[in-house]
Amino acid sequence: MEQRLKAFKRLLDIMDDLREKCPWDKKQTFESLRHLTIEETYELADAIIDNDTKELKGEIGDLFLHLVFYCKIGDEQNKFDVTSVLNGICDKLVYRHPHIYSDVKADTEEEVKANWEKLKLKEGKKSVLSGVPNSLPALVKAQRIQEKVKGIGFEWEHKDDVWGKVNEELAELAHEVNSDAPIERVEDEFGDVLFSLINYARFIGVNPENALAKTNKKFIGRFTKMEELLNIDNLKIEDANIELMDKYWVKAKKFEK
Repeated sequence: MEQRLKAFKRLLDIMDDLREKCPWDKKQTFESLRHLTIEETYELADAIIDNDTKELKGEIGDLFLHLVFYCKIGDEQNKFDVTSVLNGICDKLVYRHPHIYSDVKADTEEEVKANWEKLKLKEGKKSVLSGVPNSLPALVKAQRIQEKVKGIGFEWEHKDDVWGKVNEELAELAHEVNSDAPIERVEDEFGDVLFSLINYARFIGVNPENALAKTNKKFIGRFTKMEELLNIDNLKIEDANIELMDKYWVKAKKFEK
């Protein structure tokens, strides 16, 4: 415990020094740090996907710095400080975990989530969905929306029902495409397909964001390997037809095994 507090105090002291003495750090504001924090968050996400614990440790440190930086600026503006921020989240966690800190019973993850959403509504939230950030990427936002409404019981009972909905949405999309419908209607149906697939992913225990991120990484790896193999054979990818690229694509896949 003492070592943890000592390390955290060291970071706070360094932040005080940087804010006072470093020309760059002195200029920063909430707004100027915002895009940098987003970038750091994506770098953290990359480290998780890559299962790179050394990189993950470093990225967590970078995020710690940003959070301390925001607290320092808030303190300078007499709006909040690190103490009020930490006490605030502690109070919230105690309140929203009555099964730990009170006499409410919640033996399963689903009961915990349901209690969480109900408590948030008691705090004055106008909607179950009011806590979903507008700026979330669409795929993550869809997942969070579905998790939120599930918390108050708005949910399918069986995964087969959800898969039926996926097929229903696919059929509607195919109908719009084959009938040469306006792009707006095709786009609308395509969105429904994606939303239903994300919902199905939850039912089978798959995180759709992680799954797609891993597929992207796998595709990039195969494609760059294909480019490398073509180059070894003195072939230029811009001159290759689809049949030749497919042949080298198959070769590239073999290097994964």
